[in-house]
Amino acid sequence: MIIIPARLASSRFPQKVLAEIGGLPMVVRTAKRVAHLDRVVVAADDELIISTCKKYGIKAMLTSTTHKSGTDRINECANILNLDENELIINVQADEPFIEPEVVQKVIQRLERLQQNKEEFIMASCYNSINSESAQDPNLVKVVLDDNDNAIYFSRSPIPYNRSGEAQYFGHIGIYGFSKKSLHDFCDLDDAPIEDIEKLEQLRAIYHQKKISMVKVASTGFGIDTEEDLKRAIEIFL
Repeated sequence: MIIIPARLASSRFPQKVLAEIGGLPMVVRTAKRVAHLDRVVVAADDELIISTCKKYGIKAMLTSTTHKSGTDRINECANILNLDENELIINVQADEPFIEPEVVQKVIQRLERLQQNKEEFIMASCYNSINSESAQDPNLVKVVLDDNDNAIYFSRSPIPYNRSGEAQYFGHIGIYGFSKKSLHDFCDLDDAPIEDIEKLEQLRAIYHQKKISMVKVASTGFGIDTEEDLKRAIEIFL
């Protein structure tokens, strides 16, 4: 199941998930991008998002207004739906209207492989290669990997530091995959200092030495973090 967490009162960009892009609200456009892959539900914190989604035939569910993160929100949604503990759950961010379905499919395939091989994991996610200029953008999260494509660290800073002049940078794409059980386990972890410092919830797993399995993808999509991003997105549909 694909669950899209959507919060109306974003501190940096209020009501951005309802901003129109090419005639559709952002959250609706995101949901429609992946609707053919599996069941999709939007986990929202406000009735305005619920009514907007239903207008376009997108299933939506009201969740608490007090969640610290989108992952906590989808965990509540999964509990309300009473999903089996082995059910695979994909967290697609509401501000990813250009996400390629094949990217989501690769995360699903990685999760399926992890389950089939009975490998230990807390979540799966994905990344792509980025250039050194893009690596300077704090809104574009970078990831460093080990030799098994597990995440070592995520940062808003350009990592690794390019002292040798030969650094290769990987940008994290904010799609997360869980089993229902691993989602619950993640949300049960204590908050981590590095999570609060970087404002990156996946660092909670790293801090507690939990495995994040990464898969490399090719993606030209981008999330809508700022009003400049929104203007760029609207221009694409003109």
